[in-house]
Amino acid sequence: MKKLLLFLFLSLSQVYFSQSDCVSALAVCGNSNISYTPSGFGSIQENPLGGGCLSSEHYSVWYTFTIATSGTLTFLITPNAFADYDWAVFGPNKPCGSLGSPLRCSFAAPSNGGLTGLNMTSTDLTQGAASSGFCKYMDVVAGETYYLIIDNFTHNNNGFVLSWGGTATLTSPFTTAIQPYPFVTPGTPNANPALPNEVNICTSPTIFDFSTLSSGIINGNPNFTVSYHTSSNDAITGSNPITIPITVNTTTVYYYSISYNDPTNPNSVVSRCKQTGSFKFKQGNITANDVTLYSCNNNNAGVATFNLTSAAVFPDPTAIKKYYPTLADLNAGTNEITNPAAYVSSSPNIVFVKVTNLQGCSATAKITLNFYPLPTVAEATLRSCFIESNPSTASFNLTTATVIIPATQTGLTKKYYPSVADAINGTNEIINSASYIAPNGIIYVKVINSNGCFMVAKVNLIVLPPVYSTVLEDKIICMEDKTTLDAGPGFSAYEWSTGATTQTINNVGVGTYWVKLKTGECITKQNVKIYPSVQPVISNVDISNNTVTIYTTGGTPPYKYSMDNINWQDSNVFTNVPRGDNTIYVKDSYDCDPITITIVVPNLINVITPNGDGINDVIDYSALSGKKGLVLSIFDRYGTKVFQADKFTGYKWDGSASGKKLPTATYWYSITWNENDKHNTPVKYSGWILVKNRE
Repeated sequence: MKKLLLFLFLSLSQVYFSQSDCVSALAVCGNSNISYTPSGFGSIQENPLGGGCLSSEHYSVWYTFTIATSGTLTFLITPNAFADYDWAVFGPNKPCGSLGSPLRCSFAAPSNGGLTGLNMTSTDLTQGAASSGFCKYMDVVAGETYYLIIDNFTHNNNGFVLSWGGTATLTSPFTTAIQPYPFVTPGTPNANPALPNEVNICTSPTIFDFSTLSSGIINGNPNFTVSYHTSSNDAITGSNPITIPITVNTTTVYYYSISYNDPTNPNSVVSRCKQTGSFKFKQGNITANDVTLYSCNNNNAGVATFNLTSAAVFPDPTAIKKYYPTLADLNAGTNEITNPAAYVSSSPNIVFVKVTNLQGCSATAKITLNFYPLPTVAEATLRSCFIESNPSTASFNLTTATVIIPATQTGLTKKYYPSVADAINGTNEIINSASYIAPNGIIYVKVINSNGCFMVAKVNLIVLPPVYSTVLEDKIICMEDKTTLDAGPGFSAYEWSTGATTQTINNVGVGTYWVKLKTGECITKQNVKIYPSVQPVISNVDISNNTVTIYTTGGTPPYKYSMDNINWQDSNVFTNVPRGDNTIYVKDSYDCDPITITIVVPNLINVITPNGDGINDVIDYSALSGKKGLVLSIFDRYGTKVFQADKFTGYKWDGSASGKKLPTATYWYSITWNENDKHNTPVKYSGWILVKNRE
């Protein structure tokens, strides 16, 4: 009936290769393929099976499955290598211990390569030893539960793959309705795609806690758990889970089993479903590289700011880096540098970094901190000529300041600032550096090299003031004279407004002149004026009988006086001046052409006898009527004006006042007028007169 096998071997199989029983049947979840390698039977050797269809269990495994959707059901058992697999299906909804006869079974010999199962073409319900090994498909209904036993009659370790077909589907928790997210195999893909993923460990062997992988595998799916095993069969059956950290190595393949815990029915078939996978460990110890960082010790501050995070100590950007000032601090985890992106340090200096990758492997590296070379600079001085419109300032070409020493340094740029703080901070940059207007003072040059490091140099600004001639001064000369202007020695060049380029110019008259005086590269324009001397003015003339007194203002005293322009006197009084027109000459200390004035010394009249005889009846000065403002005033001996003769009276007086004859007496009179010259020189002529009126 069934192939015979020695009872001794069967006994050993039972003792050493205990596998599942009906009550501990593996749940088949979904229509996915199942791979298994039975190596014995369960706790109980069920014999005979299926009413004699199978004689007894050898290397067997029990499965149970529940129908999710009704339809036809087929399956195919494919041995991994030569093996004679027999099988039987029980149900539906029969409990273990009361399974009864199988619905389908096969104990055919492996004449077709060992393939066996249910298909859509066979019509047999049972297959004997000499048959094809395939039975007729099953019509199944949703909710029905079945048991399937698969037994390796040949007692070898060649496992099989169980695959499903037909229109029916099997229940499973591994659907999007229950499992919304994909499970994630731990580790990274192996270089050989046929081999399991690899999980990094820092050393091999090492003690590893498998539970640290669980959350990553489950990937947020609720009500799933993971167990870990050292064999595929254990993962499928859930046997011998690894529950504590154990020593692992990089050669062994490890397995994980995902189980679903139905929160509404813990005893349901789906709660017995499992999904398995495998992985290996790979030694992932890391090495960090020592690095030297450079930064700018700007303006020789003695410190620089270093970005420690820029040190390429480890290529993995996901690795965690922590920085410490000493190796002792790193080992103790103390005094961690909390601002590694802006670490201020002197140089040379060393800090240490601990690199930890996502797999927990660590390495230590040394970061050496050095300063970049700085430009070498020196203080400079610029001198520039004053600006004529604002002599306290000058226009400086700051770019010519020799601050880079030696000048052979290359790759440098310069920027200009009004203060050291501005230069360091890069604020208030002087944009018009080639024509910077400034008084005496200081500016600063920021010299920057190709690494962005800088030094600040001081530039003194000196305004070269105008240099004037100390001997060239304004002059006063007579209007008709000429003179010499001398700018004095000590200048490298001269340029006069006359076009002359000599130190002196001659034969120049009254006017305004300038000379450009060159000292070094600067030119000072100096103005000079030649003024005409101010001519004196005869302010008024007093004539008393034949004495003439000249009063002079203006000009520059002392004055000289003359009546013939030949003989000169210091006194302003002339005596015995003849009556009639006379010319007076006056000049001041400049001895210029004299000013002149023509005066009239009137005829002297001392007595009138107003008796109507036509002789000396009146005092008559009508001969002076051509003079401006001519007035004849008569005063009594008390100084009271008793009469005024003007053009209305014909410049005559007959010894009366207000139509009445005045008493015989001596009276004083004065005649005033303005000469007909440009100064309207006032003249006063005075005298006395005896008036004899009849009693």
